[in-house]
Amino acid sequence: MRRRGSGILLHITSLPSPFGIGDLGPSAYEFADFLTRTKQSYWQLLPLNPTEIEHHNSPYHSTSAFALNPLLISPVFLLKDGLLLQEDIHDAPAFPPAHVAYGEVVLYKEKLFDRAYARFSEQGGDTEYQRFCWENKHWLDDFAFFTALRGHFPGIPWCDWPPEVRDRQPEALRSIEADLAAQVGRAKFLQYVTNKQWKALKDFCNEKGIHIIGDIPIYVQYDSVDLWVHPQFFKLDQQRKPTVVAGVPPDYFSETGQLWGNPLYRWDLLKERGFSWWVQRVERNLELFDIARVDHFRGLVAYWEIPAGEYTATKGKWIQAPVEELFHAIFKKYPYAPLIAEDLGVITPDVREIMHRFGLPGMKLLLFAFGDDLATNPYIPHNVVENCVIFTGTHDNNTARGWFEKEAGPETRERLFRYLGRKLAAEEVPWELVRLAMMSVANTAIFPLQDLLGLGEEARMNRPARAEGNWRWRLLPVQLASDVEKKLLEMTEIYGRS
Repeated sequence: MRRRGSGILLHITSLPSPFGIGDLGPSAYEFADFLTRTKQSYWQLLPLNPTEIEHHNSPYHSTSAFALNPLLISPVFLLKDGLLLQEDIHDAPAFPPAHVAYGEVVLYKEKLFDRAYARFSEQGGDTEYQRFCWENKHWLDDFAFFTALRGHFPGIPWCDWPPEVRDRQPEALRSIEADLAAQVGRAKFLQYVTNKQWKALKDFCNEKGIHIIGDIPIYVQYDSVDLWVHPQFFKLDQQRKPTVVAGVPPDYFSETGQLWGNPLYRWDLLKERGFSWWVQRVERNLELFDIARVDHFRGLVAYWEIPAGEYTATKGKWIQAPVEELFHAIFKKYPYAPLIAEDLGVITPDVREIMHRFGLPGMKLLLFAFGDDLATNPYIPHNVVENCVIFTGTHDNNTARGWFEKEAGPETRERLFRYLGRKLAAEEVPWELVRLAMMSVANTAIFPLQDLLGLGEEARMNRPARAEGNWRWRLLPVQLASDVEKKLLEMTEIYGRS
Protein backbone atom coordinates (compact mmCIF):
# COMPACT_ATOMS: atom_id res chain seq x y z
CA MET A 1 0.00 0.00 0.00
CA ARG A 2 3.00 2.30 -0.37
CA ARG A 3 2.35 2.82 -4.07
CA ARG A 4 -0.61 4.59 -5.63
CA GLY A 5 -3.60 2.36 -6.20
CA SER A 6 -7.38 2.30 -6.03
CA GLY A 7 -10.11 -0.22 -5.47
CA ILE A 8 -13.76 -0.93 -4.77
CA LEU A 9 -15.68 -1.75 -1.62
CA LEU A 10 -18.26 -4.43 -2.35
CA HIS A 11 -19.27 -7.19 0.03
CA ILE A 12 -19.67 -10.74 -1.31
CA THR A 13 -23.35 -10.82 -0.31
CA SER A 14 -24.01 -7.87 -2.66
CA LEU A 15 -22.97 -9.76 -5.80
CA PRO A 16 -25.58 -11.01 -8.29
CA SER A 17 -26.64 -14.63 -7.91
CA PRO A 18 -29.75 -16.70 -8.68
CA PHE A 19 -29.68 -18.09 -5.13
CA GLY A 20 -30.85 -15.00 -3.22
CA ILE A 21 -27.48 -13.81 -1.92
CA GLY A 22 -24.12 -13.00 -3.43
CA ASP A 23 -21.71 -15.92 -3.14
CA LEU A 24 -18.26 -17.18 -4.09
CA GLY A 25 -19.44 -18.38 -7.46
CA PRO A 26 -19.25 -17.11 -11.06
CA SER A 27 -20.34 -13.52 -10.33
CA ALA A 28 -17.43 -13.07 -7.93
CA TYR A 29 -15.01 -14.04 -10.69
CA GLU A 30 -16.81 -11.73 -13.13
CA PHE A 31 -16.42 -8.86 -10.69
CA ALA A 32 -12.72 -9.67 -10.32
CA ASP A 33 -12.45 -9.45 -14.11
CA PHE A 34 -14.14 -6.03 -13.96
CA LEU A 35 -11.53 -4.92 -11.42
CA THR A 36 -8.80 -6.17 -13.73
CA ARG A 37 -10.20 -4.40 -16.79
CA THR A 38 -10.41 -1.11 -14.87
CA LYS A 39 -6.88 -1.57 -13.42
CA GLN A 40 -8.01 -1.62 -9.81
CA SER A 41 -5.55 -2.83 -7.17
CA TYR A 42 -7.94 -3.64 -4.32
CA TRP A 43 -11.21 -5.36 -3.55
CA GLN A 44 -12.39 -4.45 -0.06
CA LEU A 45 -14.88 -6.65 1.79
CA LEU A 46 -16.81 -6.63 5.04
CA PRO A 47 -16.14 -9.43 7.57
CA LEU A 48 -16.67 -12.93 6.16
CA ASN A 49 -17.60 -14.49 9.51
CA PRO A 50 -20.90 -16.36 10.01
CA THR A 51 -24.02 -14.20 10.37
CA GLU A 52 -27.37 -14.85 12.02
CA ILE A 53 -30.99 -13.85 11.52
CA GLU A 54 -31.19 -13.08 15.26
CA HIS A 55 -28.57 -10.35 14.82
CA HIS A 56 -30.08 -9.04 11.59
CA ASN A 57 -27.27 -10.69 9.61
CA SER A 58 -24.69 -8.13 10.63
CA PRO A 59 -21.20 -9.37 9.69
CA TYR A 60 -20.00 -7.58 12.83
CA HIS A 61 -21.99 -9.92 15.13
CA SER A 62 -20.79 -13.45 14.57
CA THR A 63 -20.67 -16.79 16.36
CA SER A 64 -16.96 -17.07 15.56
CA ALA A 65 -13.99 -14.76 15.04
CA PHE A 66 -12.27 -17.49 12.98
CA ALA A 67 -14.95 -19.27 10.92
CA LEU A 68 -16.37 -18.21 7.54
CA ASN A 69 -20.00 -17.73 6.55
CA PRO A 70 -21.43 -20.85 4.80
CA LEU A 71 -24.13 -18.68 3.19
CA LEU A 72 -21.36 -17.54 0.84
CA ILE A 73 -20.98 -21.06 -0.59
CA SER A 74 -21.75 -21.20 -4.31
CA PRO A 75 -24.26 -23.93 -5.23
CA VAL A 76 -22.89 -23.76 -8.78
CA PHE A 77 -19.50 -24.96 -7.57
CA LEU A 78 -21.10 -27.62 -5.36
CA LEU A 79 -22.75 -28.85 -8.54
CA LYS A 80 -19.41 -28.77 -10.35
CA ASP A 81 -17.78 -30.81 -7.54
CA GLY A 82 -20.50 -33.44 -7.73
CA LEU A 83 -21.92 -32.61 -4.30
CA LEU A 84 -25.20 -31.37 -5.76
CA LEU A 85 -27.19 -32.51 -8.77
CA GLN A 86 -28.93 -30.25 -11.26
CA GLU A 87 -32.27 -31.36 -9.87
CA ASP A 88 -31.23 -30.08 -6.44
CA ILE A 89 -30.95 -26.47 -7.57
CA HIS A 90 -33.35 -26.16 -10.49
CA ASP A 91 -36.28 -25.29 -8.23
CA ALA A 92 -34.67 -22.29 -6.51
CA PRO A 93 -37.30 -19.79 -5.32
CA ALA A 94 -37.77 -16.51 -7.18
CA PHE A 95 -35.56 -14.47 -4.87
CA PRO A 96 -35.64 -10.66 -5.13
CA PRO A 97 -32.65 -9.58 -7.25
CA ALA A 98 -32.03 -6.18 -5.63
CA HIS A 99 -31.78 -7.20 -1.97
CA VAL A 100 -31.03 -10.23 0.21
CA ALA A 101 -34.09 -11.89 1.76
CA TYR A 102 -32.10 -13.62 4.50
CA GLY A 103 -34.90 -15.75 5.94
CA GLU A 104 -35.73 -17.36 2.60
CA VAL A 105 -32.06 -17.71 1.68
CA VAL A 106 -31.21 -19.56 4.91
CA LEU A 107 -34.10 -22.02 4.49
CA TYR A 108 -33.15 -22.75 0.90
CA LYS A 109 -29.40 -23.06 1.36
CA GLU A 110 -29.63 -25.23 4.47
CA LYS A 111 -31.52 -27.80 2.41
CA LEU A 112 -28.81 -27.70 -0.24
CA PHE A 113 -26.14 -28.09 2.44
CA ASP A 114 -27.91 -31.16 3.85
CA ARG A 115 -27.87 -32.79 0.41
CA ALA A 116 -24.26 -31.83 -0.26
CA TYR A 117 -23.07 -33.16 3.10
CA ALA A 118 -24.97 -36.41 2.62
CA ARG A 119 -23.21 -36.99 -0.72
CA PHE A 120 -19.85 -35.99 0.71
CA SER A 121 -20.34 -38.48 3.57
CA GLU A 122 -21.30 -41.22 1.15
CA GLN A 123 -18.08 -40.58 -0.77
CA GLY A 124 -16.07 -40.95 2.45
CA GLY A 125 -14.44 -37.50 2.37
CA ASP A 126 -11.01 -36.85 0.88
CA THR A 127 -7.43 -36.10 1.91
CA GLU A 128 -7.85 -32.38 1.21
CA TYR A 129 -10.68 -32.27 3.74
CA GLN A 130 -8.61 -34.15 6.31
CA ARG A 131 -5.73 -31.75 5.80
CA PHE A 132 -8.02 -28.76 6.27
CA CYS A 133 -9.40 -30.18 9.52
CA TRP A 134 -5.90 -30.84 10.85
CA GLU A 135 -4.44 -27.46 9.88
CA ASN A 136 -7.39 -25.55 11.39
CA LYS A 137 -7.93 -27.79 14.39
CA HIS A 138 -7.17 -24.99 16.90
CA TRP A 139 -10.44 -23.22 16.05
CA LEU A 140 -12.41 -25.62 13.86
CA ASP A 141 -13.05 -28.36 16.45
CA ASP A 142 -14.52 -25.96 18.99
CA PHE A 143 -16.54 -24.08 16.37
CA ALA A 144 -18.07 -27.25 14.90
CA PHE A 145 -18.96 -28.57 18.35
CA PHE A 146 -20.42 -25.20 19.38
CA THR A 147 -22.51 -25.11 16.19
CA ALA A 148 -23.84 -28.60 16.91
CA LEU A 149 -24.64 -27.67 20.50
CA ARG A 150 -26.58 -24.60 19.39
CA GLY A 151 -28.69 -26.87 17.23
CA HIS A 152 -29.10 -29.27 20.17
CA PHE A 153 -30.19 -26.41 22.48
CA PRO A 154 -32.10 -24.24 20.00
CA GLY A 155 -32.63 -20.63 20.99
CA ILE A 156 -30.71 -21.04 24.27
CA PRO A 157 -27.49 -19.04 24.73
CA TRP A 158 -24.47 -21.01 25.89
CA CYS A 159 -24.59 -19.44 29.39
CA ASP A 160 -27.96 -21.19 29.94
CA TRP A 161 -26.87 -24.62 28.79
CA PRO A 162 -26.58 -27.35 31.46
CA PRO A 163 -23.78 -26.21 33.82
CA GLU A 164 -21.51 -29.11 32.94
CA VAL A 165 -21.74 -28.21 29.23
CA ARG A 166 -21.61 -24.47 29.83
CA ASP A 167 -18.45 -24.91 31.90
CA ARG A 168 -16.93 -27.38 29.41
CA GLN A 169 -16.45 -30.26 31.81
CA PRO A 170 -14.50 -32.88 29.80
CA GLU A 171 -16.61 -35.92 30.68
CA ALA A 172 -19.87 -34.15 29.83
CA LEU A 173 -18.47 -32.87 26.52
CA ARG A 174 -17.24 -36.33 25.49
CA SER A 175 -20.63 -37.83 26.17
CA ILE A 176 -22.67 -35.28 24.23
CA GLU A 177 -20.17 -34.96 21.39
CA ALA A 178 -20.63 -38.64 20.54
CA ASP A 179 -24.37 -38.01 20.13
CA LEU A 180 -23.75 -34.99 17.91
CA ALA A 181 -21.08 -36.50 15.66
CA ALA A 182 -23.10 -36.01 12.47
CA GLN A 183 -23.86 -32.36 13.26
CA VAL A 184 -20.21 -31.71 14.14
CA GLY A 185 -19.13 -33.29 10.87
CA ARG A 186 -21.61 -31.19 8.89
CA ALA A 187 -20.27 -27.97 10.44
CA LYS A 188 -16.69 -28.96 9.59
CA PHE A 189 -17.71 -29.84 6.05
CA LEU A 190 -19.34 -26.45 5.49
CA GLN A 191 -16.25 -24.66 6.77
CA TYR A 192 -14.10 -26.78 4.48
CA VAL A 193 -16.20 -25.90 1.44
CA THR A 194 -16.43 -22.19 2.30
CA ASN A 195 -12.68 -21.95 2.87
CA LYS A 196 -11.94 -23.90 -0.31
CA GLN A 197 -14.17 -21.67 -2.44
CA TRP A 198 -12.80 -18.53 -0.79
CA LYS A 199 -9.16 -19.57 -1.32
CA ALA A 200 -9.84 -20.27 -4.99
CA LEU A 201 -11.36 -16.81 -5.47
CA LYS A 202 -8.55 -15.07 -3.58
CA ASP A 203 -5.90 -16.93 -5.61
CA PHE A 204 -7.70 -15.89 -8.80
CA CYS A 205 -7.68 -12.24 -7.68
CA ASN A 206 -4.05 -12.33 -6.58
CA GLU A 207 -2.97 -13.79 -9.92
CA LYS A 208 -4.58 -10.77 -11.57
CA GLY A 209 -2.80 -8.32 -9.26
CA ILE A 210 -5.85 -7.65 -7.09
CA HIS A 211 -5.27 -7.49 -3.34
CA ILE A 212 -8.09 -8.38 -0.97
CA ILE A 213 -8.76 -6.05 1.96
CA GLY A 214 -10.61 -7.85 4.75
CA ASP A 215 -12.17 -6.55 7.94
CA ILE A 216 -11.52 -7.52 11.58
CA PRO A 217 -14.41 -6.56 13.91
CA ILE A 218 -12.92 -5.36 17.17
CA TYR A 219 -15.44 -7.28 19.30
CA VAL A 220 -17.07 -10.70 19.22
CA GLN A 221 -20.68 -11.63 19.85
CA TYR A 222 -21.65 -12.84 23.32
CA ASP A 223 -23.32 -16.03 22.11
CA SER A 224 -20.21 -17.19 20.29
CA VAL A 225 -17.73 -20.02 20.47
CA ASP A 226 -15.06 -17.49 21.46
CA LEU A 227 -16.91 -16.68 24.69
CA TRP A 228 -17.81 -20.30 25.41
CA VAL A 229 -14.20 -21.48 25.01
CA HIS A 230 -12.47 -18.42 26.50
CA PRO A 231 -14.85 -16.83 29.05
CA GLN A 232 -11.85 -15.81 31.16
CA PHE A 233 -10.84 -13.26 28.51
CA PHE A 234 -14.08 -11.27 28.93
CA LYS A 235 -15.72 -9.21 31.65
CA LEU A 236 -18.35 -11.68 32.85
CA ASP A 237 -20.01 -12.39 36.20
CA GLN A 238 -20.23 -15.74 38.01
CA GLN A 239 -23.15 -16.77 35.80
CA ARG A 240 -20.94 -16.08 32.77
CA LYS A 241 -22.99 -13.04 31.73
CA PRO A 242 -21.53 -9.63 30.82
CA THR A 243 -21.13 -7.03 33.53
CA VAL A 244 -20.32 -4.31 31.01
CA VAL A 245 -20.78 -4.06 27.24
CA ALA A 246 -19.34 -2.21 24.26
CA GLY A 247 -20.50 0.79 22.29
CA VAL A 248 -19.55 4.34 21.46
CA PRO A 249 -20.67 7.66 22.96
CA PRO A 250 -22.96 10.10 21.13
CA ASP A 251 -21.45 11.03 17.77
CA TYR A 252 -22.14 11.87 14.13
CA PHE A 253 -24.35 8.80 13.74
CA SER A 254 -26.49 8.98 16.90
CA GLU A 255 -27.36 11.49 19.63
CA THR A 256 -27.53 8.70 22.22
CA GLY A 257 -24.43 6.89 20.99
CA GLN A 258 -24.39 3.30 19.80
CA LEU A 259 -25.08 0.45 22.22
CA TRP A 260 -23.49 -2.52 20.51
CA GLY A 261 -23.88 -4.87 23.47
CA ASN A 262 -20.74 -6.95 22.81
CA PRO A 263 -18.83 -8.23 25.85
CA LEU A 264 -15.62 -6.38 26.67
CA TYR A 265 -12.15 -7.86 26.97
CA ARG A 266 -10.21 -8.64 30.14
CA TRP A 267 -7.13 -6.92 28.80
CA ASP A 268 -5.21 -7.64 31.99
CA LEU A 269 -5.53 -11.41 31.46
CA LEU A 270 -4.98 -11.19 27.71
CA LYS A 271 -1.75 -9.35 28.45
CA GLU A 272 -0.67 -12.02 30.94
CA ARG A 273 -1.17 -14.66 28.22
CA GLY A 274 0.91 -12.70 25.72
CA PHE A 275 -2.21 -11.65 23.75
CA SER A 276 -2.15 -15.11 22.19
CA TRP A 277 -5.85 -15.11 21.26
CA TRP A 278 -5.53 -11.76 19.47
CA VAL A 279 -2.33 -12.79 17.71
CA GLN A 280 -4.05 -15.98 16.48
CA ARG A 281 -6.97 -13.89 15.29
CA VAL A 282 -4.71 -11.58 13.28
CA GLU A 283 -2.89 -14.63 11.92
CA ARG A 284 -6.17 -16.12 10.70
CA ASN A 285 -7.19 -12.88 8.98
CA LEU A 286 -3.83 -12.52 7.28
CA GLU A 287 -4.29 -16.06 5.95
CA LEU A 288 -7.64 -15.05 4.49
CA PHE A 289 -6.78 -11.56 3.23
CA ASP A 290 -3.83 -9.63 1.86
CA ILE A 291 -4.59 -6.62 4.05
CA ALA A 292 -6.89 -6.30 7.06
CA ARG A 293 -8.82 -3.28 8.29
CA VAL A 294 -9.11 -3.19 12.09
CA ASP A 295 -12.62 -2.00 12.85
CA HIS A 296 -13.05 0.64 15.59
CA PHE A 297 -9.30 0.90 16.13
CA ARG A 298 -9.95 3.59 18.68
CA GLY A 299 -11.32 0.89 21.01
CA LEU A 300 -7.93 -0.81 21.17
CA VAL A 301 -6.44 2.35 22.68
CA ALA A 302 -9.35 3.18 24.98
CA TYR A 303 -12.85 1.72 24.89
CA TRP A 304 -16.30 2.96 25.87
CA GLU A 305 -17.53 0.76 28.75
CA ILE A 306 -21.30 0.73 29.35
CA PRO A 307 -22.93 -1.00 32.36
CA ALA A 308 -24.90 -4.07 31.26
CA GLY A 309 -28.63 -3.39 31.24
CA GLU A 310 -28.46 0.18 29.92
CA TYR A 311 -30.76 1.08 27.04
CA THR A 312 -28.47 3.66 25.46
CA ALA A 313 -24.72 4.28 25.33
CA THR A 314 -24.83 7.61 27.14
CA LYS A 315 -23.79 6.33 30.60
CA GLY A 316 -20.50 4.80 29.60
CA LYS A 317 -16.91 5.76 30.42
CA TRP A 318 -13.54 5.52 28.69
CA ILE A 319 -11.14 2.79 29.85
CA GLN A 320 -7.54 2.53 28.67
CA ALA A 321 -6.31 -0.65 26.95
CA PRO A 322 -2.71 -1.94 26.65
CA VAL A 323 -2.57 -1.19 22.94
CA GLU A 324 1.18 -0.70 22.70
CA GLU A 325 1.91 -4.09 24.24
CA LEU A 326 -0.74 -5.68 22.01
CA PHE A 327 0.82 -4.39 18.81
CA HIS A 328 4.31 -5.28 19.95
CA ALA A 329 3.05 -8.86 20.28
CA ILE A 330 1.39 -8.76 16.85
CA PHE A 331 4.37 -7.18 15.10
CA LYS A 332 6.79 -9.52 16.82
CA LYS A 333 5.20 -12.38 14.89
CA TYR A 334 4.30 -10.32 11.79
CA PRO A 335 6.86 -7.49 11.50
CA TYR A 336 5.16 -6.04 8.43
CA ALA A 337 1.55 -6.87 9.25
CA PRO A 338 -0.53 -5.11 6.55
CA LEU A 339 -3.18 -3.50 8.76
CA ILE A 340 -5.41 -0.44 8.28
CA ALA A 341 -6.69 1.42 11.34
CA GLU A 342 -10.35 2.42 11.16
CA ASP A 343 -9.90 5.75 12.93
CA LEU A 344 -13.15 7.56 12.15
CA GLY A 345 -15.04 9.70 14.64
CA VAL A 346 -13.56 11.66 17.52
CA ILE A 347 -9.94 10.55 17.65
CA THR A 348 -7.65 11.61 20.50
CA PRO A 349 -3.89 12.26 20.28
CA ASP A 350 -3.02 8.93 21.94
CA VAL A 351 -4.69 7.08 19.05
CA ARG A 352 -2.74 9.11 16.51
CA GLU A 353 0.47 8.41 18.41
CA ILE A 354 -0.06 4.63 18.29
CA MET A 355 -0.87 4.73 14.58
CA HIS A 356 2.23 6.78 13.89
CA ARG A 357 4.44 4.56 16.03
CA PHE A 358 3.41 1.40 14.20
CA GLY A 359 3.06 3.02 10.77
CA LEU A 360 -0.63 2.16 10.43
CA PRO A 361 -2.53 3.99 7.68
CA GLY A 362 -5.81 5.57 8.76
CA MET A 363 -9.00 6.36 6.87
CA LYS A 364 -10.21 9.63 5.35
CA LEU A 365 -13.84 10.07 4.31
CA LEU A 366 -14.86 12.75 1.85
CA LEU A 367 -18.42 12.79 3.20
CA PHE A 368 -16.93 14.23 6.40
CA ALA A 369 -14.76 16.80 4.62
CA PHE A 370 -17.13 19.70 3.97
CA GLY A 371 -17.88 21.06 7.43
CA ASP A 372 -17.45 24.68 8.48
CA ASP A 373 -13.76 23.95 9.14
CA LEU A 374 -13.15 23.39 5.44
CA ALA A 375 -9.60 24.75 5.31
CA THR A 376 -8.33 22.66 8.24
CA ASN A 377 -10.63 19.65 8.01
CA PRO A 378 -8.55 16.43 8.29
CA TYR A 379 -10.62 14.70 5.60
CA ILE A 380 -10.40 17.41 2.92
CA PRO A 381 -8.08 16.30 0.10
CA HIS A 382 -5.50 19.07 0.53
CA ASN A 383 -4.89 17.92 4.13
CA VAL A 384 -4.57 14.17 3.65
CA VAL A 385 -1.19 12.41 3.73
CA GLU A 386 0.26 9.62 1.60
CA ASN A 387 0.02 6.91 4.26
CA CYS A 388 -3.79 6.77 4.43
CA VAL A 389 -6.76 5.29 2.63
CA ILE A 390 -9.19 7.84 1.25
CA PHE A 391 -12.84 6.88 0.68
CA THR A 392 -15.86 8.69 -0.66
CA GLY A 393 -17.75 6.88 2.13
CA THR A 394 -17.96 3.45 3.77
CA HIS A 395 -20.64 0.84 4.38
CA ASP A 396 -21.74 2.81 7.47
CA ASN A 397 -22.41 6.01 5.51
CA ASN A 398 -25.09 7.02 3.10
CA THR A 399 -24.10 6.79 -0.54
CA ALA A 400 -22.48 9.95 -1.91
CA ARG A 401 -25.65 10.84 -3.79
CA GLY A 402 -27.84 9.94 -0.82
CA TRP A 403 -25.67 12.16 1.41
CA PHE A 404 -26.00 15.10 -1.00
CA GLU A 405 -29.74 14.67 -1.43
CA LYS A 406 -30.76 13.76 2.14
CA GLU A 407 -28.08 14.87 4.61
CA ALA A 408 -25.97 17.74 3.28
CA GLY A 409 -27.59 21.05 4.19
CA PRO A 410 -27.43 24.20 2.03
CA GLU A 411 -24.22 25.41 3.69
CA THR A 412 -22.48 22.06 3.22
CA ARG A 413 -23.51 21.95 -0.42
CA GLU A 414 -22.24 25.48 -0.93
CA ARG A 415 -18.86 24.57 0.58
CA LEU A 416 -18.67 21.58 -1.75
CA PHE A 417 -19.43 23.80 -4.74
CA ARG A 418 -16.84 26.38 -3.67
CA TYR A 419 -14.21 23.69 -3.20
CA LEU A 420 -14.85 22.27 -6.66
CA GLY A 421 -15.25 25.69 -8.28
CA ARG A 422 -18.70 24.98 -9.70
CA LYS A 423 -22.21 23.89 -8.82
CA LEU A 424 -23.26 20.28 -9.27
CA ALA A 425 -26.46 18.38 -9.89
CA ALA A 426 -27.09 15.45 -7.51
CA GLU A 427 -26.20 12.87 -10.16
CA GLU A 428 -22.78 14.49 -10.67
CA VAL A 429 -21.74 14.44 -7.01
CA PRO A 430 -20.54 10.80 -6.68
CA TRP A 431 -18.07 10.94 -9.56
CA GLU A 432 -16.75 14.36 -8.54
CA LEU A 433 -15.98 12.94 -5.10
CA VAL A 434 -14.34 9.94 -6.74
CA ARG A 435 -12.22 12.36 -8.77
CA LEU A 436 -11.17 14.25 -5.61
CA ALA A 437 -10.10 10.99 -3.98
CA MET A 438 -8.29 9.78 -7.10
CA MET A 439 -6.26 12.98 -7.48
CA SER A 440 -5.31 13.18 -3.77
CA VAL A 441 -1.83 12.24 -2.52
CA ALA A 442 -3.28 9.32 -0.53
CA ASN A 443 -1.58 6.11 -1.63
CA THR A 444 -4.87 4.23 -1.62
CA ALA A 445 -8.34 5.30 -2.73
CA ILE A 446 -11.39 3.06 -2.20
CA PHE A 447 -14.94 3.62 -3.42
CA PRO A 448 -18.16 1.82 -2.50
CA LEU A 449 -19.53 0.44 -5.75
CA GLN A 450 -22.78 2.30 -5.10
CA ASP A 451 -20.93 5.59 -5.62
CA LEU A 452 -19.48 4.50 -8.95
CA LEU A 453 -23.03 3.61 -9.99
CA GLY A 454 -24.41 6.96 -8.78
CA LEU A 455 -27.01 5.29 -6.56
CA GLY A 456 -29.01 7.11 -3.90
CA GLU A 457 -30.03 6.36 -0.32
CA GLU A 458 -31.96 3.26 -1.36
CA ALA A 459 -28.61 1.51 -1.97
CA ARG A 460 -27.15 2.24 1.47
CA MET A 461 -25.59 -0.86 3.08
CA ASN A 462 -25.89 -0.02 6.79
CA ARG A 463 -27.42 2.53 9.15
CA PRO A 464 -25.37 2.15 12.36
CA ALA A 465 -28.07 3.44 14.72
CA ARG A 466 -30.70 1.05 13.30
CA ALA A 467 -30.57 -2.72 13.73
CA GLU A 468 -33.05 -3.88 11.08
CA GLY A 469 -33.02 -3.56 7.31
CA ASN A 470 -29.24 -3.47 6.85
CA TRP A 471 -26.72 -5.57 4.90
CA ARG A 472 -29.28 -6.28 2.15
CA TRP A 473 -28.27 -4.26 -0.93
CA ARG A 474 -27.34 -6.21 -4.06
CA LEU A 475 -25.85 -5.28 -7.39
CA LEU A 476 -27.92 -5.86 -10.50
CA PRO A 477 -25.83 -7.22 -13.41
CA VAL A 478 -27.04 -4.48 -15.79
CA GLN A 479 -25.68 -1.78 -13.47
CA LEU A 480 -22.03 -2.48 -14.31
CA ALA A 481 -22.43 -0.88 -17.72
CA SER A 482 -19.64 -0.08 -20.15
CA ASP A 483 -19.79 3.66 -19.42
CA VAL A 484 -19.00 2.99 -15.73
CA GLU A 485 -16.09 0.76 -16.70
CA LYS A 486 -14.72 3.28 -19.19
CA LYS A 487 -14.97 6.20 -16.77
CA LEU A 488 -13.31 4.31 -13.91
CA LEU A 489 -10.45 3.09 -16.13
CA GLU A 490 -9.84 6.55 -17.53
CA MET A 491 -9.73 8.18 -14.10
CA THR A 492 -7.51 5.43 -12.69
CA GLU A 493 -4.97 6.01 -15.46
CA ILE A 494 -5.13 9.83 -15.39
CA TYR A 495 -4.31 9.97 -11.68
CA GLY A 496 -1.56 7.35 -11.75
CA ARG A 497 -3.34 4.59 -9.84
CA SER A 498 -3.09 1.88 -12.48
